[in-house]
Amino acid sequence: MTHTPVTLITGGGSGIGAATARQLLGKGQRVAVLGRGRDRLDRFAKELGEPAELLTIQGDTGDWDAVQSAVATTLERFGRLDAAVANAGWATHDDIAEGDPAGWREMVLTNVLGPALLIRAALAALKESKGRIVLVGSVAGHVHSAGNIYGITKWAVTGLAENTRRQVTADGVGVTLVSPGRTETPFWDEFGSLPDGNLLSADQVADSIVFALTQPATVDVNTIIVRPIGQPV
Repeated sequence: MTHTPVTLITGGGSGIGAATARQLLGKGQRVAVLGRGRDRLDRFAKELGEPAELLTIQGDTGDWDAVQSAVATTLERFGRLDAAVANAGWATHDDIAEGDPAGWREMVLTNVLGPALLIRAALAALKESKGRIVLVGSVAGHVHSAGNIYGITKWAVTGLAENTRRQVTADGVGVTLVSPGRTETPFWDEFGSLPDGNLLSADQVADSIVFALTQPATVDVNTIIVRPIGQPV
């Protein structure tokens, strides 16, 4: 019996998450996106023509009740869950020597706790569907950078991916870490400008996420690191 896959994406109203949602919808799949801003979610849905295959859910990815509710709402609307994409993340763009600690707590809750909460909330449904988990990490979670607080959170995501894979692979659930290099997304808004050199597009990173999600059932692609040509580290 065939079915139409269902994917839940956090941070899905813009950037990489929105690009992934568009690609999956274009393949005829059903998608739920969880994001903090109702206006952003509404704009995204309107841009796509408000398709019945898209569900937008407002909530904080670092809040357990909100994440549990998002999974329950997705299951209620679509009847199943085949993939969870932990994409939500942001950076304070500062360092451990001179940075402002006021922003660190929220960054850690979003970047580290958020993916863990999504896995915890979605895992029972993913075990049932023999589904997949994709964690959006960063090159900063593979390469050390002096004092980089954001990098510390992404190193945690790198560890979370492999620790999760070892936990769930016997249950038939795949786990992929997709670690992009410099990408042109709203991530840079608080930084004030885009970095120099070539940048990936959100769609190019989404290509890797969709690649992982659409592998044959017995194939588990575990780590994808994708950089723009010219990014040395």
